[in-house]
Amino acid sequence: MNENTKEHLDSVKKSYFNILALFLGNEKIESRFLRCLLKWGFQLNFKSDDLKQANIDISDLKFLSINDKVVKLEAIYHLVYMIYLDEVVEDVELEVATIYASALGFKSSVVSDLFKSIATEPFDESRIRNVRQEVLDFLKVTET
Repeated sequence: MNENTKEHLDSVKKSYFNILALFLGNEKIESRFLRCLLKWGFQLNFKSDDLKQANIDISDLKFLSINDKVVKLEAIYHLVYMIYLDEVVEDVELEVATIYASALGFKSSVVSDLFKSIATEPFDESRIRNVRQEVLDFLKVTET
């Protein structure tokens, strides 16, 4: 995966905080979900400075419902990207992704469709990737 530009990584981290907020907003969080969320945080190489720079207090973290369909799909794309960072897909990761996709108003199938898109990326023509354009193209395909 060659999308380690600072802009993309910052966007993925922002999505991660919203996923984290969704699960931390529950009265009780299953340990398997917590392990999954922590794993992604480690994979994203979070440091305490990331929280300071994002001006985030974990105790005040709230899930934000997103109105823009493209932004919502980008958030799901970021989640699927996080799952694929270690090139190992665990059932619990897909379950977390499905819960998040549902919370954003998508069918669970959007997760598997995006995963296929990301997983096949190394076999596509080598080119500079434009995540936003890929998301727009994905929306066009799924809405027809």
